[in-house]
Amino acid sequence: MSDAEPEWSQRDRTMAAAKLMVGWVALLWLLEVADVVSGHALDGFGIMPRTASELVDIVPAAFIHFGFAHVAANSVPLLVFGFLAALGGLRRFAAVCALIIVADGLGIWLMAPANTNTAGASGLIFGLFGFLVVGGFVERRPLGVLVGLLVGAIWGGSILMGLAPTQTHVSWQGHLIGLAAGVAAAFLFRRRAVAS
Repeated sequence: MSDAEPEWSQRDRTMAAAKLMVGWVALLWLLEVADVVSGHALDGFGIMPRTASELVDIVPAAFIHFGFAHVAANSVPLLVFGFLAALGGLRRFAAVCALIIVADGLGIWLMAPANTNTAGASGLIFGLFGFLVVGGFVERRPLGVLVGLLVGAIWGGSILMGLAPTQTHVSWQGHLIGLAAGVAAAFLFRRRAVAS
């Protein structure tokens, strides 16, 4: 029995990836609306480091944001990177995202400064960036290499700025761990060449 995904046409794959990411980003906005309406009750799902009870917030924290400006800043890169990564198959995309979110959340829990509350999709965004930039080279697929080079050229400067420890208003630790998890995911979930 093969573990390959069902054969979809390129159009079906593209539509599925687009619908998934539009839905994902819409969910983030709906959650932020609910957060504002509830008097920011959802902010408690962020990660406060080295507190055992906060381990349950590792996954939810990736979906919670601190204000509309925060979710707006994450929406476009998540939409683009997620769409490009999901084109390689939805099951693989789900595994990549799960690895990045869990590794990033655990890393924040271990490394973030004391008395901080960290949430947002940026760790996943940095992870998907790493996955896309490295993935084509790992799989030796020319189109993947081209996509990685374009993503790196367009967003590389912003990614590097987000890794700077001098930025006190962002979780550079979460960005760095997310990026590393995305690179690891490119190796762990690489597609094998199909024998002819």
